[in-house]
Amino acid sequence: MIVRLERRTHVPLHLVVIAPLAAIFTALLLAAGLIAAAGVNPLMAYGEMLTGAFGSRLSITEMLTRATPLIFTGLAAAVAFRARLWNIGGEGQFFVGALITAWIGHSLGVLGWIGIPLLMLAGMAAGAALLAGPAFLRLRFGVDEVVTTLLLNFIVILFVGLMIEGPMRDPLAFGWPSSVPVDGDFRLPDLIPRTRLHIGLLIAIAAAGAVWLILARTVFGAETRAAGLNASAAAFAGISLPRTIMGVALLSGALAGLAGSVEVMGVTAGVTTTMSPGFGYAGIVVAMLAALHPAGVVAAAVFVATVFVGADAMSRATGVPSFIADVIVALCLLTMIVALLFTTYRVRR
Repeated sequence: MIVRLERRTHVPLHLVVIAPLAAIFTALLLAAGLIAAAGVNPLMAYGEMLTGAFGSRLSITEMLTRATPLIFTGLAAAVAFRARLWNIGGEGQFFVGALITAWIGHSLGVLGWIGIPLLMLAGMAAGAALLAGPAFLRLRFGVDEVVTTLLLNFIVILFVGLMIEGPMRDPLAFGWPSSVPVDGDFRLPDLIPRTRLHIGLLIAIAAAGAVWLILARTVFGAETRAAGLNASAAAFAGISLPRTIMGVALLSGALAGLAGSVEVMGVTAGVTTTMSPGFGYAGIVVAMLAALHPAGVVAAAVFVATVFVGADAMSRATGVPSFIADVIVALCLLTMIVALLFTTYRVRR
């Protein structure tokens, strides 16, 4: 008996919905084995995780605060991956967006309602410029962007460390390595009083809507999808692949840079090398769980934020190390790849 994979001519809507749910369920089931090996009832552990993320007003707002940058980085990865531009550099683009925002925002002499959008544009420009380099190297010399974007993450973080220990060091940080903060007029307003949740969440949701409109209702979006589905056919149809890939790179990098800008203006005020627990890398998981759909990115970001925030509470209540959150997120990525395989192909005997 010969078993082969046959590409589906059309992917049913129910498979698109079921695939991420099945991937998440499988990942949680596999992680449950590790939790049980630690001597803890997995159901009790997951119950504590949900309580930690949704059990109070504070926990819900903290979860949504964590989800905000994940929406931006998830959108950045989703846009790039749709065109088969493998942007693994969301972490570096996040940090350059944050750094330029703190640098300009510390001494920008304009009113807050003017300065906030200007700082966001500056962060977007920094992130876009960082990804434009690897995109150019791919188009001009065929350099693999997976390697260049990944390595740029480490270069950027080292550069950030240099800047916050040197010219951008905050003299009021009592020796803690932190950049100078943005001016108080440029802090994003709180969405809910006396919490860390800020209007960046609304900006992130608006960004998801804007990305959906661009991809679904514009010529650029159609060219992006065509370049991702079949680059040779797209070129034969007259689409300029270099222009499309560079446009996708600028949009993807801008979204990741915006994540860093919003995080500085909404949460941290200044830049530290530890301000991101891996938002850029987790954005890849968010994009994959969303099947690269902008609307799904919002839901996937909330799920990943729930895991990270809830894992801390679960660790305190059960003694299971909070690193189980990283394991669950990594398993979600692997199981989603398998789920996408079976939604794109059917098994024939």
